[in-house]
Amino acid sequence: MHDHAIITKSGVIDEIVPASTVNDSSPETFPGCFITSAFIDLQNYGAYEKLFAVYPEPDSLYKLKEYCEKGGAAYCLPTVATNPLDVFYKCIDAIRAYWNAGGEGILGLHIEGPWINPIKRGAHIESLIHVPVIEEVRSLLNYGKGVIKMITLAPEVCNDEVIALLQSHNVIISAGHSNATYKEAMQAFGSGIKTVTHLYNAMSPLQHREPGLVGATFNNDVMASIIPDGHHVDYAAVRIAKKIMEERLFVITDAVTETDKGHYQHHLVGDKYESAGILSGSALTMIKAFQNLVKNVDVEVETALRMCSSNPAKVIGRQNQFGKIEKGFDSKMIVINEKLEFVKMIN
Repeated sequence: MHDHAIITKSGVIDEIVPASTVNDSSPETFPGCFITSAFIDLQNYGAYEKLFAVYPEPDSLYKLKEYCEKGGAAYCLPTVATNPLDVFYKCIDAIRAYWNAGGEGILGLHIEGPWINPIKRGAHIESLIHVPVIEEVRSLLNYGKGVIKMITLAPEVCNDEVIALLQSHNVIISAGHSNATYKEAMQAFGSGIKTVTHLYNAMSPLQHREPGLVGATFNNDVMASIIPDGHHVDYAAVRIAKKIMEERLFVITDAVTETDKGHYQHHLVGDKYESAGILSGSALTMIKAFQNLVKNVDVEVETALRMCSSNPAKVIGRQNQFGKIEKGFDSKMIVINEKLEFVKMIN
């Protein structure tokens, strides 16, 4: 759509009209650029040396929001990897305090672990990984009601009672850090798990005699996140996944930050992070991930934009609020120039 004006009101798109019909004498214009819906990052661990798990306080969230916005993401899910349980409780408190102070852009909490498979732990701390006990799960969910939005777990280590309890709290369950067989993964998807965390990474691979979690993801209707930084996943593998999954694939940054405290001491090595010599997170922003999709994976611009906006919006059930420039949708938008560089966030 060209030569149109987007009129917003109270944080919502009110009208989209021909620019020639607008009476405003000085509308904000962006020659040589295009406007698109703001990005959404559903997995980011912290920014500017304030890893959220190490500093579970509102200031960490303000820094994370700033980092995300500089990369074109108006919304994010701060994420905490496998940690002692008290860390999760402190992070829940921090998000509530942030919201109570009027903080915006933080959608809730994504807990990754500790109910994962130690065989596919990646950089997660093995001594903290365990099979969930129902009372542990119930207590965490009750305390985090309204805050916990997503939990990444290995379905093969969680029984049906645990899965049902999580679903009863409307928590998005994402399969990840899992060594599930193809059969176990398909059963998990049949039980209502509809999302997969960082496709290819820390999961049973696709093999011709045992297709694993990767094969089950390809052969089902679930959504899956992917980290297009060229380190977590080769760009050719991203291209393969995109051809198979189409609109079921969405982008996360999986970004961490430099820290010498806590269980995960992330250090920047080139343009990726490592912890104890193991790949532990990316240095991506969402705009960089978008650029990588277009330039290195040959994804069309419009498709790459959806992978960063409307597709993650669908994962969190807010596809009727985020991800489109239409009347009634959220008015957070970003401006991108002809070089695919982020210019500005507008509301």
